Amino acid sequence: MRKGKKWIGWLLCCALALNVNAQQSACRSDSVSFFNRDQSIRFGGTLTVPTQRKSFPAVVLVSGTGKQNRDGLMAGHAMFRALADSLTRMGFAVLRTDDRGVGTTTGVYETATTADFAADALDAVAWLRKQPGVISAGLIGHSEGGAAAIIAAATGKVDFVVTLAGLATRGIDALKLQNQAIINAAPISDYDKHRHQTITTLMFDTAYQYAYTNIMEAKLRSTYNAWKQADDSAFAKDMPGKHDHMRFFIDSYIRQATGAWYQFHLRYDPVPYLQRIRVPLLAMNGDRDIMVPYRENLDVVETTLCAAGNKVFAVKVLPGLNHLMLRCHTCTNEELPQLPGDFDPEAWAALKQWLQEQITR
Repeated sequence: MRKGKKWIGWLLCCALALNVNAQQSACRSDSVSFFNRDQSIRFGGTLTVPTQRKSFPAVVLVSGTGKQNRDGLMAGHAMFRALADSLTRMGFAVLRTDDRGVGTTTGVYETATTADFAADALDAVAWLRKQPGVISAGLIGHSEGGAAAIIAAATGKVDFVVTLAGLATRGIDALKLQNQAIINAAPISDYDKHRHQTITTLMFDTAYQYAYTNIMEAKLRSTYNAWKQADDSAFAKDMPGKHDHMRFFIDSYIRQATGAWYQFHLRYDPVPYLQRIRVPLLAMNGDRDIMVPYRENLDVVETTLCAAGNKVFAVKVLPGLNHLMLRCHTCTNEELPQLPGDFDPEAWAALKQWLQEQITR
């Protein structure tokens, strides 16, 4: 495989769609549980195994931001349940777990960081390797789960990595890109879009500068107060006699920004981790994703892995797909519950072909 090759717009037979190949292996599904390394968290999950094979590769599914169950249920779409079914029919054992504090998994999600989720993924891989028939074990991570998979893979303890809409830019850059895309898609005036963009950028930069210090809250408040005074003056001049509907909820933002997860996310840099990955890696992103913009994230993956000498990776842009790997129309977050399906057939076809070429050959 050519290093860094971008696969654009594959046209593949619809027979490769999810859950339709009757000739693929039968499977068994079991509820399982295991503890992390220090026995502080008990994970509950589901393991699916291809029953017609004596040995097989295995994969752990790693969820993105927000408390999710083992099915990866987001806006009514069970991404991980669909992937587990299709991957097992293809010949993989698949482990998917409830997030910390969800379902039968213990622990507290709200105090964990992406590094903790990477450790969880490695504990899951270690447990999976002990199961009968497993000959290799990799990770498939969605969104922030892609970042966790990258961190985990840098340890050299996994055999392959796939990121789906995976975060691969610096955290501060991801916040700015995501914020800009959401603001641009919002049904508000250009005047208010500029105001939102100004205050959020100021807050991101301030939070980044003072992360992990005891003056972070004070600096955020002083930055907000200075902006609010200037903005109020500008609005009174530009929109005389009009009521100002715009709000920035400073107290809510401070509670979020001073948390452990947010500060780790702000300072996260994927490059040092990507540089240490020597196993096969596939990064797939939809070109209509407003949460993790494809171009900037895939460029970091491609540039870094090329420079590091990894020759067994690929990046793929999926036309017309959003953050949940679904075909969208307006491609806003508000549209998500109305979209059909759990995982786009073309996305599955791309993932399946890469796994066949790199893992099961």
